[in-house]
Parts: sequence; C-alpha cells; structure tokens
Amino acid sequence: MEIGTVVTSILMMASMILIGSLLARRIPFTAERRQLLIAIIINVAMPCIILNGVFQTEIDAEFLMLVLLIFLGSIIINCLGVLLGWIAARGMRVAPDKAKEMALLSGLGNTGFIGIPLCAALFGPKGALLAAIFDAGLDFTIWTLGVMMLQDEKRVSFRLLKELINIPMIAIFVGMLAAVMHITPPQSVANLTETLANLASPLAMMYIGMLIPSILKKKQTASLHQLSMPLIIKLLIFPVATASLLHIFALPIEVAQIIIVQSTMPTLTLASILFARYSKDEEYGAMATVFSTLVSITTIPLMTMFCFYLLAK
Repeated sequence: MEIGTVVTSILMMASMILIGSLLARRIPFTAERRQLLIAIIINVAMPCIILNGVFQTEIDAEFLMLVLLIFLGSIIINCLGVLLGWIAARGMRVAPDKAKEMALLSGLGNTGFIGIPLCAALFGPKGALLAAIFDAGLDFTIWTLGVMMLQDEKRVSFRLLKELINIPMIAIFVGMLAAVMHITPPQSVANLTETLANLASPLAMMYIGMLIPSILKKKQTASLHQLSMPLIIKLLIFPVATASLLHIFALPIEVAQIIIVQSTMPTLTLASILFARYSKDEEYGAMATVFSTLVSITTIPLMTMFCFYLLAK
C-alpha cells in the first residue's frame, strides 16, 4: 500500500472535519442535532458500510477464520493497550479514578467513526468488513472491561451486555448469516446499501468537526500531562507495540494490516459518554477525543507506514 493512498484519505477526512467545524460556527450544534446525527451514523451509515462489505466479499471458511482472528486479536490488543495506559498513569502517581480514565483513553480508539471508513478507502469493501469486526471486538472490550473499570460494582451485568446489541452488531450478524447461507440480495438493495454506506465517512468526520468549537470555548480543566499522556500512548506508542506484537505472531497480512490501521486511530468518541455515565468527567473525555483526532491527522499516515515497515522486517 502506497503512502499516497493513506495521505490522500487522511487529507479528505481532515477537510470533512474542517467543514463540520465551520458549519458548527454558523449553526449551533445543539444536543438534539448531535443525537440526530449520531443516530444517522450509527443506525444507517455504519450498518450499510458493513452490509456493503458483506455483499461484495466472498464468505468462505478461510474468510471466517480471518473474522475470528481479527475479533479475538481486537479484544487482546485493546486490553493490552488499556493495561499499558494504566501502568503509565499509575507511574505518574495520579488518583486511581483518573488513572482508569487515562488507561481507557490510551488503549481504546475511534475504530468505528474513523477506522471503518478509512479501512474502506484503503482496502475496499472487504477491508471495511474486517474493520467492522475489529470494532465489534473493541465494543465488547468497552462494555465489559471498560465499564467494570469505571463503575463501583466490578461485575458484568445483563444491562451492560445489552449495550453490545446494537444496529451495527446486528448488521454484522445478519450479513454474515446471509452470506454463509448464500442469500443474494436484490440488486436494488445492494445499490441502496452501497449509496448509504458512502455517507459514513463524511457524516462521521463532520460530526467530529462540529464538536471542536464547543470544546475550544470551554474552560480547560484537565492538566497538560493528564491530556498528553494518553494521546502519546494512543497515537505513538500503542501502534508500535501492536506492530511488534503482530510481527512476533505472524498473522495473515490482511488481518495484520487492518489491526495496525485500527491501532493508529485517535481515542474513542464514546469517551465523554462513558465518563459522564460512570465517572462524571465528561469534559476530560471530550477534550481527549477532539485533540487526539486533530493530532491524528498527522500521526495516522506516519505511524501506519512506520508500523507496516516494522511488520515487513
């Protein structure tokens, strides 16, 4: 994969983020508009990009093995990323509650909003589908390990497991089931799915851009070291550690490339929502999401090519 492809994709996403930011300066990005845009992205665009990948990919025993490898690999690598962030945070002698937040910001990335569209641009529909499987593994990590770290009761409840049942997850299950049973959708359905899938990247990037003005207007409460440490680990150290681990285990190249690209993603968009629900520091999560996304415009192409070089050595 040429670096020009990565750079071009990132520049396009950066332009979409800029458009979203400019729109938010002219049109107030209210809570209602934010929820509407999230609903369209999660419940329409993301499922369609997953189904489009299924419709354009030959599902056989070999591909199902890739799916299993990338799902398990996602859980293991994301947990290791959280552990890395926890060790670094405790080494800085921050409070245990803040260390948990920093650990999650260090290890869990925006593999849905940014990762899936980027993998679709780099690797085509098959890459988008595998990226969605990786994102499913990250969702599993968030609603099990992540929530257990943030809540007072250290257990996995039925209510938390219900969070795993969402429209993108259902799209993965239904699409894979249809493919295994050799059910071919009508051409009109396939065309509609492909058209709606193209909404994912523009809407997701503009949504992130729309968050920027409101975040920059708020008084910053997080100290520089509390904000910079998770970003350094997530954007620089974590991808290199992931590439080194993949080099040792020698996974199939398709799986390794998807995992590497997903490991370079900025911190997860759900951070502010999770922190607001369990730890009350919503602003810290939102600041980390926005600033890591802005910095990642530079780090994603650089770290992707560097990690691909490490993998090939």
